[in-house]
Amino acid sequence: MASLNQLQRPIGLKRPMQRVGRGQSSGRGKQSGRGGKGQTARAGAKIRPAWRDIVKRLPKRRGFGKNRGRTVVGTRLDARAIAVGRLNKLFESDSTVSLSTLAERGITGRKLQGVKIVGGGELTKKLIVKGIQVSASAQTAIEKVGGIVS
Repeated sequence: MASLNQLQRPIGLKRPMQRVGRGQSSGRGKQSGRGGKGQTARAGAKIRPAWRDIVKRLPKRRGFGKNRGRTVVGTRLDARAIAVGRLNKLFESDSTVSLSTLAERGITGRKLQGVKIVGGGELTKKLIVKGIQVSASAQTAIEKVGGIVS
C-alpha cells in the first residue's frame, strides 16, 4: 500500500492537487468548503428554494398563465358588435346580410372574425340575416320590420 510520501501527480496535471481538510492555512481546512454548521454542512443537504413557498401560496386558476381556464382560447378573436342602425345605413331593403356581404362592405376585416348584430339605432328596412349571431333586442327589431333571422 502506498504512503502519502509516495503519491504522484496524475500525468498532464499542471497545478498542484488541492487536499481538503488539512489545517486552516491551506484554504480548504476547518469546514473544507462545506459552508457553516447545521443543515448545509451535512451530506445530501437540500434546501427548498424560497420562491417555491411563495408559489405554493398563490391561488390556483387565476390570470392568463398556464393555470388559465382550459375553455378559454386566447387566439380566438372576439366577436365584433354591429348595431342595427348601422345595417340600416349600409344595406338596401330586402337584401341579405351575411359574413361575406359584411366583408365586401368593409365592416369586417376578415371573414373568419366573429360578428354579432346587436340592438342600437333604428331599423326601417327589411333585411334577411343569415349565419350571423343576433342579440334578442336586434332580433325583435329585425322581425318587427318584417325581416328574417336564420
